[in-house]
Amino acid sequence: MRETGLKSTSGRVAALEHLSTHPHTTANEIHTALTKELPALTLQSVHNIVQDLTAHGIIRRIDPLGPGGARYETRTDDNHHHLQCVRCGRIEDIDCAVGAAPCLTPHSTHGMRILQADVTFRGVCGECDKRPQP
Repeated sequence: MRETGLKSTSGRVAALEHLSTHPHTTANEIHTALTKELPALTLQSVHNIVQDLTAHGIIRRIDPLGPGGARYETRTDDNHHHLQCVRCGRIEDIDCAVGAAPCLTPHSTHGMRILQADVTFRGVCGECDKRPQP
């Protein structure tokens, strides 16, 4: 964190440690997990933490469709994509299918240099596929 100019606080360190083992987690889920060890940590503080860590490139924010809002992960050094179950919301990482970032080539760049492509594949996970539809 210090290398990016951010002060290393207990809340930031705890959030980063949690995200390293629980990728694709929401700010609310981070808050719930961290209040056991940091009871004074507020939900607003967690939102500030993930915003700061995202702005400094330490974590990545993804915005999948459906309920739950933004999710965060520590995998920032590549241009991977995501696979989301449309029933339970589970999200998994998908490595680039073709070459290096951005892994996709648009028909037109409109004069822009492409840095990355955010792709979310949607499907039904094996567990949900086994359950009867309501």
